[in-house]
Amino acid sequence: MNYSAIKHTDIANGVGVRVSLFVSGCRHHCDGCFNAETWPFDAGKLFDDTALSSIIRLLEPDYIDGLSILGGEPLEPENQGGVWRVTTAVKSMYPEKDIWLWTGFTWDELTVLDSRARTNILHHVLGNVDVLVDGRFVLEDRDITLRFRGSPNQRIIDVQQSLEAGHVVDWQDDPICRTRKWAR
Repeated sequence: MNYSAIKHTDIANGVGVRVSLFVSGCRHHCDGCFNAETWPFDAGKLFDDTALSSIIRLLEPDYIDGLSILGGEPLEPENQGGVWRVTTAVKSMYPEKDIWLWTGFTWDELTVLDSRARTNILHHVLGNVDVLVDGRFVLEDRDITLRFRGSPNQRIIDVQQSLEAGHVVDWQDDPICRTRKWAR
């Protein structure tokens, strides 16, 4: 897996202050994509032990709430091994920090329908993700007032509750306690 960037303190992609990993490689090619330079699978740098160590180190401060993984397309089959590796390491080192992941695939494409994203490790990746923003960006429906997404077809999903329930459970934002570590 290649990546185009690691942002150290991102406040736009998920709740709180986050570390964000932008992976390379995407076949969706949504019109108006904000990150089209990440479409080629060979864009950026190889995600290696140094990049993983950097993410682990950047997540250490208490003020960092979690990891966000965007792209490109993190759930392209070529990227799933690298995403599984980083999410497993983060969950092992920082179980209290959440992991958000953006994908152009819909929940049904990931869990029910036959799609290129359905690999033998996808369930391991989803097992490490707390919040998933699903669906392709639709330029004609772009809405800059939406939180954490670009068009209304995209959903913000509580992954673990959805896996347990067997259907999509929307992520619920607590307007008072913005981060999980402060909620009681």
